[in-house]
Amino acid sequence: MTHAMRPIRETIALDEALGLMSEHAEPITRTERTLLTGAAGRVIASPPIATMDVPPFDRAAMDGFAVRAEDTFGAGRYEPRVLQCIDKLYTGQTPSRGVAPGTCIEIATGAPMPEGADAVVMVEETERVSGTDGVRVFTPVYPRQHVGRRAADITAGQPILQSGDVLNPSRIGAIAAIGALDVDVYARPRVAILSTGNEIVQPGKPLGPGQIYDINQFTLSSIISAHGGEPIVLPTAQDHLDALSEAIDAALAEDLLVFSGGSSVGERDLILDVLVARGEVLFHGIAVKPGKPTVFGRVGGKPVLGMPGYPTSCLSNGYMLLVPMLRRMARLPEYRPQIVRVPLARRIVSTTGRHQFYTVRIADGVATPAFKASGDITSMSRADGFFEIPAHVDIVESGEIVEVKLF
Repeated sequence: MTHAMRPIRETIALDEALGLMSEHAEPITRTERTLLTGAAGRVIASPPIATMDVPPFDRAAMDGFAVRAEDTFGAGRYEPRVLQCIDKLYTGQTPSRGVAPGTCIEIATGAPMPEGADAVVMVEETERVSGTDGVRVFTPVYPRQHVGRRAADITAGQPILQSGDVLNPSRIGAIAAIGALDVDVYARPRVAILSTGNEIVQPGKPLGPGQIYDINQFTLSSIISAHGGEPIVLPTAQDHLDALSEAIDAALAEDLLVFSGGSSVGERDLILDVLVARGEVLFHGIAVKPGKPTVFGRVGGKPVLGMPGYPTSCLSNGYMLLVPMLRRMARLPEYRPQIVRVPLARRIVSTTGRHQFYTVRIADGVATPAFKASGDITSMSRADGFFEIPAHVDIVESGEIVEVKLF
């Protein structure tokens, strides 16, 4: 049975497409425990509760001498107070004796404060009396000066961080500070990647006549991993309804299904048929270039995104559509790529009525077009980023400053 060619009649604006996808991107509710060693970039589900004070004891905040502050009152450069040094304390040691009036203990930064001492005189403000245990103190200190107070940082019983916080190095450090080895995080959204087409072959295998290697599963997998998702690559599906329907059944175990290939207007593009038969189509066709033949729908309550098969269109769609949706599902904040403002090397004529993503190389402080054609992955691989040309703009002049979002 042959299918008639189906042109894409109704394209929707990019903003409208993004809005629809956002509506159907349910934030993940599954949680799991993960070790701190692998927790970078994960999102806290339930905040850890401190079971101890941090720091767990009063400690010296400077190298110097632990003293009773009142013993230093009135000290000056020419009238030092002289104290007897009775001991030396390193970090990790417990003080074996206290500080009585007129005495002091040499102390290292981070060592526990001895009984009786309430301040630390910095070593720079002192001088040893040669041949004795005497220490000259040249400046007064007030009580608690240069002392890190017990629980100054964290009090036992208080939650560390908040649900929804993304774990960066300092937040992971705060969890380690309370002695925890693992943390409750939201699961990563599982994204099924399904490449379709009789011509697609896995890299590593020999190509037959008319065949090409599957590029999209690799580019999409790396985008998904970088933005909080877990890519699940499914075996390539052949171009017939039964094979696609079976592939969708396998994919429905995951949180989101991303097809590549099979959503344009060729007579053999069947994803639309499968979506219509099995679920609902929310849009088919976006007024963007590249990436117009994009389909989005739902099957069995799961969102399904059908990307163009052309690698550059698939890749720009990945950045433009998949990343915002995936980050919302993963509970990550909106992605803010690095942006550089540079002049355009040459004039560009754009397709009016379509929002264009234009890839560029940046060299010698100017942006040079890198785009060849939707099928060319090499042009994309040499590009440093892209800038956007709104649908209502048809010409961008040479020398005009453009905002390039870096890959």
